[in-house]
Amino acid sequence: MKIWVLAGLPAVMMLGCGQPKPDIKAEGEKVMQTSRDWAKVTATGDVEKIVNYWTDDAVLMEPGRPTLSGKKEIRQMVEGSFKIPGFKITWEPQSVQVSSDGDMAYLIEKTQVTMNDSTGKANTQHYNGVTVWRKQPDGSWKDAVDIASN
Repeated sequence: MKIWVLAGLPAVMMLGCGQPKPDIKAEGEKVMQTSRDWAKVTATGDVEKIVNYWTDDAVLMEPGRPTLSGKKEIRQMVEGSFKIPGFKITWEPQSVQVSSDGDMAYLIEKTQVTMNDSTGKANTQHYNGVTVWRKQPDGSWKDAVDIASN
């Protein structure tokens, strides 16, 4: 009987030794920097690079607009946005919270969207935003849920 217990002891000990705890602060900094990098890419107008920051199953919610689900719908919105005269969007993350296991995070962000009004004058609107990020198998972060509010 003792032999079975001793033989099983290493397996039990290995179960108690899980993955090392993630560095929550470092992961939070990665998410914030990814958001900043995304804002810079958005300024280039490169639709494919912009859309690549969302997960395939991403959801986008904006005030007064239908909810968009998935990259196909989001890509169409991005393409349409860049056709609007004077369109420009920029944002800056304000704070981050990362889950204790380091695979999900959310950002609070401030966003500015500028486009020309009917007279051609630039009109800028300010939004508050929440983005929910999911860590990818390769260690990168992608936006899974994007919510803007006035």
